Amino acid sequence: MTATDQQHASRPEVPADPPAAHEPVDPHLLQQLADAYGVGTSFQGWDGLPHSVAEETLVKVLAALGVEARTNGQIEAALAEAELAPWRRMLPPAVVIQQGEPAQVPVHVRDGATATLAVTLEGGAGTRQAVQQDVWVQPREVDGVSTGRATFSLPQDLPLGWHTLHAESEGAAATATLVVTPARLATAKPLEERRGWGLATQLYSVRSKRSWGIGDFADLADLAAISGARGADYVLVNPLHAAEPVPPVQPSPYSPSTRRFFNPLYIRIEAVPELAYLRPRKRAALERLHAEVAVLNKEGTRLDRDAVYAAKLQALEMLYHTRRSPARQAAFDEFCRISGQGLDDFALWSAIREDLAPDDPLWTDPACAIGTREAEALREKLADRIGFHRWLQWICDEQLEAAQQAALRSGMRLGVVHDLAVGVDHSSADAWTLRSVLAPATSVGAPPDMYNQQGQDWGQPPWHPTRLAEAGYAPFRDMLATVLRHAGGIRVDHILGLFRLWWIPAGNGPGDGAYVRYDHEALIGILALEAHRAGAVVIGEDLGTFEPWVRDYLAARGILGTSILWFEYDGDSPLAPERYRTQALASVNTHDLPPTAGYLAGDHVALRSRLGLLERSEAEERAEHNASLEKMFALLRERGYLPVGSAGGEEHTIEALHLLLAQAPSVLLGVALVDAVGERRVQNQPGTTEALYPNWQVPLGGPDGKPVYLDDLPTNGRFNALLAAVEGAMHGQ
Repeated sequence: MTATDQQHASRPEVPADPPAAHEPVDPHLLQQLADAYGVGTSFQGWDGLPHSVAEETLVKVLAALGVEARTNGQIEAALAEAELAPWRRMLPPAVVIQQGEPAQVPVHVRDGATATLAVTLEGGAGTRQAVQQDVWVQPREVDGVSTGRATFSLPQDLPLGWHTLHAESEGAAATATLVVTPARLATAKPLEERRGWGLATQLYSVRSKRSWGIGDFADLADLAAISGARGADYVLVNPLHAAEPVPPVQPSPYSPSTRRFFNPLYIRIEAVPELAYLRPRKRAALERLHAEVAVLNKEGTRLDRDAVYAAKLQALEMLYHTRRSPARQAAFDEFCRISGQGLDDFALWSAIREDLAPDDPLWTDPACAIGTREAEALREKLADRIGFHRWLQWICDEQLEAAQQAALRSGMRLGVVHDLAVGVDHSSADAWTLRSVLAPATSVGAPPDMYNQQGQDWGQPPWHPTRLAEAGYAPFRDMLATVLRHAGGIRVDHILGLFRLWWIPAGNGPGDGAYVRYDHEALIGILALEAHRAGAVVIGEDLGTFEPWVRDYLAARGILGTSILWFEYDGDSPLAPERYRTQALASVNTHDLPPTAGYLAGDHVALRSRLGLLERSEAEERAEHNASLEKMFALLRERGYLPVGSAGGEEHTIEALHLLLAQAPSVLLGVALVDAVGERRVQNQPGTTEALYPNWQVPLGGPDGKPVYLDDLPTNGRFNALLAAVEGAMHGQ
């Protein structure tokens, strides 16, 4: 255990309760301290006005960062420590730079001592020397030692990648991670010459007649092949992150157990090669399992993940214990080697979690944390179960690779585009295995806005900015590299979270939080580097409240933004398509909105009224909605996409909206699969629980609510008409 690890281990996981009485803190000093640690003391509300963060909230957020600030004495000591902290280290915890840009690194040594700094290139590709500059900095007294700062310039021709800094001085040495990132990600450049379009869908809802009641990786391959043949360049899917290892599982793909590994629920059983070698009795048992859930594949109202997953796990157990050929075993071993400790730890969590509840004391007991004697004993005891969960991830990897290859063979330029969730649940695998780089007793959320006037608490622990840097950003890198391994793109949900996140201390309401700043230069740079290595496009979901410069910064780094037709306005009028951003993915809707057929009919207004979610009468809500629609219809008529004096039929109007959007310069256009088949039901109704609405559990259906299967898409007139119209509008055919 390193000194840094020891320091973290000694920190309390829950901020201490305030004493019954204490001296009032100096607000100015507290604000100084908050600013020193990147904690915002105020924020702009949805009403456009500045709002101050409560002092007690600042104290709690600082405590989650490991900084005690309950008395003036503590604040003054913490301010002094903030000044001295960089001087205590010979090297910064990590250095992230842009390729080709001048960069300097401080090296702290005994005042007057000589120092050297070298760069060991990734993969042992050589060593480069940094050059010390003639920069004088006033020495500091650090724990009784006069400490100086030597400033070194790094070579400007360093290659992209993950390198290592080595500093030496008088027998002392230190290392740090050096990341050289692209100044601008160039993967979207070809789209500027020929724009692209693709389908967006919730994979679990998209079933074929061969599915086990849930859309799977083989269905993804087929959907890519079908749409690619019609000119599509990508298929954007919901987050495919792993959920719980056994039922019951969390329906929301945005509350996963890990963001690095994938959900075995999506495995196509029949695509596992070992199926061919099952003995007849086991093969018959597997076919019975499929028959038991076959009826669920015909269900048109609600998906049953738990029943499907239970059956699939039994089938997968049989396949896991079927002997693999030498070549297959070698491929599995290589996958485990590449995935490393992260896979081993996730598999350990999965094996333990099979038998323990999410609120079991083991998960928060420091004596059972990763690396402890207790955890290692469990690793040995559960070796076979760990092997099973490692194997499941290998099968996921193989089937995702097959889906991406099918997409590229169909003519797609990007292929599969993954969605990266904001975070993980507090009882998740990542919360246990990555505890050292997550902030304790804190949740991520959003301040109050016009749609959620109490604010939102997403129940997800945030990255701890300092600890993540001290880990050399490896957990962030590994997550991105795994997700991008077989992908042509990645959509980053709430990309604003790489700049700042709304932290809500334990015990506070969602609106009683504070923004905490992150090193966005480092995080965006690493995102760009890993996307560059994968040859993948990055799409940032940059909707909602954000600082205006953020979009400009993302565009400068080659990250695409997101434009939703219904949200793009110029004053009180819909934004003209030619004024949309070029560096963006534009679409008519998003998964948090109803399908366009339902939206046009105002189905969501009726649903929200029925669920008691409206702040005013249904009539008032519908009147405002209809007025908004009429403004859009007027633009469609003006551009010749709808006949004058008519709103047009539903199918024709949906096509008109997409034709209008196709006139935008945005390099990517998205077509929701639900819009292409006439689905009306919303996938997710914010502000509801499962008892009120089956969020993330609605199977793909047509206008009549009956299931729509992949097998029927090639002959589905509505599907083919919309895709042909979009392809013609985008590429002039």
